[in-house]
Amino acid sequence: MENFLALDTSGGYLTVVAAKNGKIYSHYLPDCAMKQSVLVMGAIDETLKQADMELSECDFFAAVVGAGSFTGIRIGISVIKGFCLAYGKPALPVTSFDVAAYNAIDEANKGKKLCLVDALHDHYYACGYENGNVAYPPAYLPEEEVLALAADGYELCACDRLPLQEKAEVKVGSPEQGLVGATLANAKAKKFGELTALYVRKSSAEINQGK
Repeated sequence: MENFLALDTSGGYLTVVAAKNGKIYSHYLPDCAMKQSVLVMGAIDETLKQADMELSECDFFAAVVGAGSFTGIRIGISVIKGFCLAYGKPALPVTSFDVAAYNAIDEANKGKKLCLVDALHDHYYACGYENGNVAYPPAYLPEEEVLALAADGYELCACDRLPLQEKAEVKVGSPEQGLVGATLANAKAKKFGELTALYVRKSSAEINQGK
């Protein structure tokens, strides 16, 4: 396993994962969406201290690029881009759907999974996986379409509790374990490249401007 630092600020929580010499260290802060920009560097420092690791020891840096909070996505990408530039290391983009799919590593490549992120107002960002491959590309779906896909055999997965859980079973996994699994899988597949935000739909500001 390579040494790396991975960051997820795409949702209401903040997750930092560090890998050093085959061991995993993590720091997780729930319900901190409005404070991520203030808390992120402290969370990274704490994780690096746990791992007894310097940023210069990382072989690459990973960030969750979306879908999720427009502001949160930008925070994570900016921090990780800064590390990549400062230390001359490659970047690894990871999606929030990857994190949900890999929150149970041993089950990640089995069956059909519809990975969900709450987009508010009874809508969801969704991406379908079948045997580890994307079978349903990222989309912005109303609740009824999500339920229809569930009826069609997709297991619903997320890393946070969803309003939808009152109507359907949703497997809620660990954001930490999911970030580890997704980062390892994407690194193994050599999916290194530019950290480009995955915005499944336009922001509210863009929608209002269009009106």
